[in-house]
Amino acid sequence: MKKNSILLIGTNNKGKLKEIRELLPKIIKTKSTYNFNLKSPKENGSSFEENSIIKSKFFSNKTKLRCLADDSGLEIDLLDKKPGIYSARWSGKKNDFNKAIRKVYKELDKKDKNWKKKKIKARFICVLSISLLNKKIALVKGKVEGLISPKPKGKNGFGYDPIFIPKKYKKTFGEMSSSKKYKIDHRYQAFKKIKKFL
Repeated sequence: MKKNSILLIGTNNKGKLKEIRELLPKIIKTKSTYNFNLKSPKENGSSFEENSIIKSKFFSNKTKLRCLADDSGLEIDLLDKKPGIYSARWSGKKNDFNKAIRKVYKELDKKDKNWKKKKIKARFICVLSISLLNKKIALVKGKVEGLISPKPKGKNGFGYDPIFIPKKYKKTFGEMSSSKKYKIDHRYQAFKKIKKFL
């Protein structure tokens, strides 16, 4: 087997790793950053695109494997598109997304005390990149529009899933089965575009 036929999934987020593996064609052999005990690089880009490439190049250089990395987050219009690229950082050192969700609600309260009675537009963005060493092979973006739920609902998914209601649906991602969510979410939209590079 050629070394390059293994695809490294460049994330230390177990929820993302699981979803990416579900979305990849079964014939692709994958390894994760956990196999190599790799810490994530500093994400100091100013966009999802830059941060995705920082990750895929970093992990590829460390392992000499082709690497697929994802940078994704939640943009809320009322919060001037925050948390955006800082979505994971809002969860703190321990990746506590209950804390992140509380922060979202606190920031929304500051902007508008009556926000719960309004339609608060938001979107999930996912930028996937594939790099081999320092060479970028592919960069694609997927997004899904929706609204912020006035209270967290559902225990499925991860991250901000319990407070995001995708357009045309009544349920949050946190209330949907993973098989349903994976067919409509931002990562799926990006995967449709990146498949030809795999």
